Amino acid sequence: MIKVKNLVKDFGRRRAVNGVSFEVEKGTVLGFLGPNGAGKTTTIRMIAGFLPPSAGTVTVKGIDVATDPVAAQKNIGYMPENAPLYEDMTVSGFLRFIAEIRGFSGTEQKNRVDQVIERCFLQPVKNQTIDTLSKGYRQRTCFAQTLLHDPDILLLDEPTEGLDPNQKQVVRDMIREMAPEKVIMLSTHVLEEVEAICTRAIIISAGKVVADDSPAALRQRSSSYNAVELAAKGQGIAEKTGELPEVGKTEVLEAAGDTCRLRIFPKAGKNAVPALLAAAQQQGWTIEDLKVDEGRLDDVFRQITTTEDTKEAE
Repeated sequence: MIKVKNLVKDFGRRRAVNGVSFEVEKGTVLGFLGPNGAGKTTTIRMIAGFLPPSAGTVTVKGIDVATDPVAAQKNIGYMPENAPLYEDMTVSGFLRFIAEIRGFSGTEQKNRVDQVIERCFLQPVKNQTIDTLSKGYRQRTCFAQTLLHDPDILLLDEPTEGLDPNQKQVVRDMIREMAPEKVIMLSTHVLEEVEAICTRAIIISAGKVVADDSPAALRQRSSSYNAVELAAKGQGIAEKTGELPEVGKTEVLEAAGDTCRLRIFPKAGKNAVPALLAAAQQQGWTIEDLKVDEGRLDDVFRQITTTEDTKEAE
């Protein structure tokens, strides 16, 4: 559905995107991650045909975006950063205007506008001018215009930026509902967003792709993956857990008398839980709490992007 090959974008002497390549298939919700200035928005704009690349190619459903942008854009719904809108128009008037630009008229235009107003929960504000809308309704209005022509590909640049938790949930639910039948690519620096709705994540740093995997697989790269937080009562718990062959390191978080709370890091590729349970039974410890860490995407993100930024500086 989307093929990006060796994409490059230069702004004068500054290279914002540096040889980015990836492909995206139908049914994917792709989180496009990176720190500020990493090249996320620039890449999205090139895929949308909004910016021409300095080098490389983008094809959408087999159509080259550079050589036939209009044909490619018929398959794309693009929500730019900061939800640009005509503020003196009403919500319904703006959507009718966009529908007309897309080539719809008469009953079909009315039906499509009514459908996206309902789908994006805009009924309460459909007759208000856009300059009177809250941030959440503005975002939803911009989202609605991406859906008017029922495109196979949605490109969403920071779709929940500045929204409160309830408003974010509305947008996430809409994305989940549409995901099986489309490619949805969302640019974001909010890791919570990726974990909540994305099936795949690409991390870009200094204009380059530095990671591409599912959020779950990326979490497994975290130093805290499979770490165990153990609260137990007994004698010599910290010392004896540290001697287990599956354990690489033990940290004491709290200790009072014969009760302690530990953070236990297994050796690479090991699972420390069975050994800990066996030791507790053998030593007569009372386990009060045991939690296994699934890994942290923010740890992986910092590690990957900091390393890449350091390389770039050198």
